[in-house]
Formats: sequence, structure tokens, C-alpha cells
Amino acid sequence: MAAAPVAKVTGMSSIPDFWAVIPAGGSGTRLWPLSRAGHPKFLHDLTGEGHTLIQGTVDRVAPLAADRVVVVTGVAHAEAVRAQLPGLTPDRVLAEPSPRDSMAAIAWAAAVIEREDPEAMIGSFAADHVIPDGEAFRACVAEAVAVAREDYVVTIGVEPTFPATSFGYIQMGQALDGHATAARVRQFVEKPDASRAANYLATGEFRWNAGMFVVKATVLLDLLTRWHPELAAGVRAIAADPSTLAQRWPELTRIAIDHAIAEPAADIGRVAVVPGAFTWNDVGDFATLRELLPTADDGVAVLGDPALVTTIDASGFVAPRGGRHVAVLGLTDVVVVDTGDAVLVTTVERAQDVKAVVDALKAGGRPDLT
Repeated sequence: MAAAPVAKVTGMSSIPDFWAVIPAGGSGTRLWPLSRAGHPKFLHDLTGEGHTLIQGTVDRVAPLAADRVVVVTGVAHAEAVRAQLPGLTPDRVLAEPSPRDSMAAIAWAAAVIEREDPEAMIGSFAADHVIPDGEAFRACVAEAVAVAREDYVVTIGVEPTFPATSFGYIQMGQALDGHATAARVRQFVEKPDASRAANYLATGEFRWNAGMFVVKATVLLDLLTRWHPELAAGVRAIAADPSTLAQRWPELTRIAIDHAIAEPAADIGRVAVVPGAFTWNDVGDFATLRELLPTADDGVAVLGDPALVTTIDASGFVAPRGGRHVAVLGLTDVVVVDTGDAVLVTTVERAQDVKAVVDALKAGGRPDLT
């Protein structure tokens, strides 16, 4: 998609010492063949609103962070990110030589920011999520910043609307004095089965873990030093001397921020949660993507030109991105995606399993399609 200007949203003042970190990694394999390793989902307009997911993310945080936005992405995607975000100076796009999971990416950005602004507060927000209510989101972030000033790691927990089994959960504990909605985190829990997810919702104590964190840059790195000292030292060394990136990067521990910091910090009472009542979609598969698009009277959501789709007695999701006409007859909750060089046909129910197709293509000697 061609670069588009990112609209500026008003309504809340910038926080002078607040920086937004946007990890833009992964290949979105559950959205194959739309999302590929060379052009992952955050570079696509998947909502039909005229901007890509990463542009929408920067648009959402810009009123709080102004020009203090740092994107961390793979070296293969850095040029496309810079093209889509022309308002970012080149040094605000950090290019990872290889994937090392979320902790290395966020910590590297924190170390770079720490050198420029030792008192900086940072918020980490994934590049590929959709949050329509930007004002409600920013109100949560503003409260999270206020809590993080007390040296907490703060996460934003999304209010669950159904017993999801594809998300992790955060259990809220005692309310924090002096803050509108914040509470201590009792524990983070992994993706549950359907029964446990229903029990979580029944208690009213649990929120979805959307992977959003707000914390002082120095607190993040000092906590990382406590549990993963080599990783903390490595990113600080890279920030001090960027010419060492190629040498040091492969040596960094590959671990997610949840396991590296959030979970152990919660165990010692250093993590708080601000509950978010806004709508949130992680665009994790075609079932969740379908929820973002208007559904026609015939029960089919279309991503692309509706004139290229004919449906009879059918429901589901169709993406005619290859320019060919797609007809669906007599199928319920079907997923049809045509990109010209590949066609996916599955069901909404099996949307989480699309990654298996990518694995099969790689195993079958067709990495060019992945």
C-alpha cells in the first residue's frame, strides 16, 4: 500500500516525557495468504479504512507521544515502515537483524530512549491491533503513565466480552490508592480452555492480556537486569554503540516480555493493571478480521471490491484480492481468500489453523508462497 498521511487526533494533551514503542514483528501466518513474511499484516489495510494497521497504531498514540514514537521491526520491513510512516525520522525505526521475540525488541527501544531521555516513560503497543475508540484508549494510557511514575510496570487489561481461549488473562487484585481504576496484578495466566475461560469471566476479576505495557525506561531495564542481566547489558551496549548491533544481537536471549519481566515482577508486587473498556481486536485470524468488516445482508463480509463477489445462500468472509471474480454457493461460515498467486478456502471455525498451511508449504518446498 502506498504511504498515506497519518491523521492527527486531538482531544488529549501530549505527555512531555512519554514515548511510544511500537514492536512491529511477526508474519501473521494465520492471515495467509494476505499476510506473508515479506509483507506482514501490520503493513496492510485490513479494515478498509484507508490506512494500514501500523499507521492506525501510530495515529492512536501520537496525541500522547507527539513525535516521540519508536518502531522496532525486522530489517526486511524497515524500508516499508519508513515509507508508510514518513513523519518518523530514520533513527526512530530500529531494524532488528533477526527475530529475538518481544523482550529484546522492547528493551532495545527502551535503551535507545533512555540514553536520549533518562527520565522517559515508555508505552509498548503492538503494531497490528485495532482499537476504534482512540479517546478511551488514550485515557487508559494516561492513567497507566501516572501509575508507572510510582515505579510499577503497568499493563492495560482489556475487558473480556466472551470466554476467549486464544488470549492470555490478567487477574486483578487490590485497588491502588490514588488512582481511578488501577489495581495490583495478582497473576498472569496462559491461554485457558473453554471451561476455565468461562470461570474467569464469572469472577469479574480477569482481563484479557493485550500485551500493552507502560513503564519507566530505566525501571524496565533495571528489572530486566535482575532476571536477565546479559540481555539488559546487551541492549544497553547496542544503544551506546550501534555499530555493535550485528555482533551482539544474535547473543541476546530470545524471550517474551511476559515471561522475562511481567510475570516475575507480578510475583513481587511490582505490576499494576489499568482496565480498558474499549473495543480491542488483535486481528489474529480471519474470524477476528471478519468482525471488523461490515457484513452484507447475505451474511458475507468482503475485504476488497464487493463487485468481485457473488454469493448465494452463503455466509462468511471473502477477500477477492487477486482481481478475479469469486462466487460462493451454499456454504456457511466459509473463508475464501484469493491473492492471485494463492487461494485459501477454509471455515471460520478453522481460522486458527491456517498457520498449518504455511508450515506445510515450507515443508513442501514452497517458501516463496509464505
